[in-house]
Amino acid sequence: MTAPRTAPRIGPRVAPARAAAFEILLQVSTADAHGDELLRGREVDALSAQDRALTTTLVLGTLRWQLALDAQIHSLLARPDAKLAPAVQVALRLGAYQLRYLDRIPAHAAIGESVELSKRAGETFAAGMVNAVLRKLAQLPRKASAGQSLADEFAHPHWMVERWERFYGAETARAICAFDQEPAAISIRLVHPDAESSLAEEGVELAEGEFLTAARRVVKGDVVRSHAFRSGWVRIQDEGSQLVAELAGHGENILDICAAPGGKTAILAERNPAAAVTAFDVSKRRLDAMRKNLAGERIRYEVQDATAMELKAVYDLILCDVPCSGTGTIGRNPEIRFRIDEQEIVRQHERQVRILARSLEGLVPGGRLLYSTCSLEPEENEAVVAEVLARKSDWAKVLLEDEVPRLEREGALHARGGAMLRTSALQEDGLRTLPGAHLCDGFFAVLIVRR
Repeated sequence: MTAPRTAPRIGPRVAPARAAAFEILLQVSTADAHGDELLRGREVDALSAQDRALTTTLVLGTLRWQLALDAQIHSLLARPDAKLAPAVQVALRLGAYQLRYLDRIPAHAAIGESVELSKRAGETFAAGMVNAVLRKLAQLPRKASAGQSLADEFAHPHWMVERWERFYGAETARAICAFDQEPAAISIRLVHPDAESSLAEEGVELAEGEFLTAARRVVKGDVVRSHAFRSGWVRIQDEGSQLVAELAGHGENILDICAAPGGKTAILAERNPAAAVTAFDVSKRRLDAMRKNLAGERIRYEVQDATAMELKAVYDLILCDVPCSGTGTIGRNPEIRFRIDEQEIVRQHERQVRILARSLEGLVPGGRLLYSTCSLEPEENEAVVAEVLARKSDWAKVLLEDEVPRLEREGALHARGGAMLRTSALQEDGLRTLPGAHLCDGFFAVLIVRR
């Protein structure tokens, strides 16, 4: 993935934060790049704290509201169906986001620098149009139109919101959409006894996690620049992801399938200090990054295509956290909403069925497998498990509710977290965390045992 260019290439008349945001948004628009990853790049890290914060706000805010911004922009074009060059489209979106959603940005700065960005990107002839459209947009009222659909109100694809309304009901669908449009909380895992006090000394303010005693939400401060983070005393990891690994439990010979980027693998190793832990992933590059990030852990790494692997029945614990549409993570990965469609969910289902079926073959009798996704879509969750188990009589689901007392005995859950798991996150089909109902990404998990 190409890193964003530095501000000087854009030009001195553009503020560093807008220059960096423009470059990142252009990469997201034209390549298979992820805004969240690019915001952690070296160029952004080199900015001042104030500029880093503004860059993050501009990138993620523009992506969250992109569908609504595009509708407003195209309604003001001389030809509303015109296809714009990527750099022009990004300059317009960036300017429109500032005008429509950021009260403290002067209109002249948002408009003038968006015009300059389009020029510096080689779209000189479009600069006048960018200026005209943004000036018109600045004169429009910000209040949403009455009678807007839920999808339009929260800038989500109609097909996606209609699915959530059908599966979860209108109230829950609204909560998910609203959660997706707010800045995603930074969650961390404490992996050193002095981590919390060290962060406090550097002005990082933390709040208790939703479920886990080792999880914290960052309320204030820069974790990434802290001594605790640089020393490996904390890891940035969504609490839903942490919870999945905690629910997997214990074993002596453990396999983590599709393991990268490695947060769950690290928890498996942490909770099973005497176990042999193996991490599979199809990407050697991602496994190499895991090996570097988890240096010192007793983990064996192996490049494997999970859809084609042939396992011997030697593992007593397998974590099968499969690739998915990621609709439970739109709050921190807003571009997902316009990168997938319903056909992608069908393709994911077919791949997930292959992975789960092959993974189950690796269990010894009595062994446990935790199947999980960060998707909200039933086709990737319940439907995958049902289809695979219908063909495999030697395997059966077990209630994840029975794991809660274990986690409480081990001190992994705080009291409120245990109660919340029982009342709102654990259902007959397994674990389901929902954005808006829980302060974490949306995860699904089912525990399967070989008889």
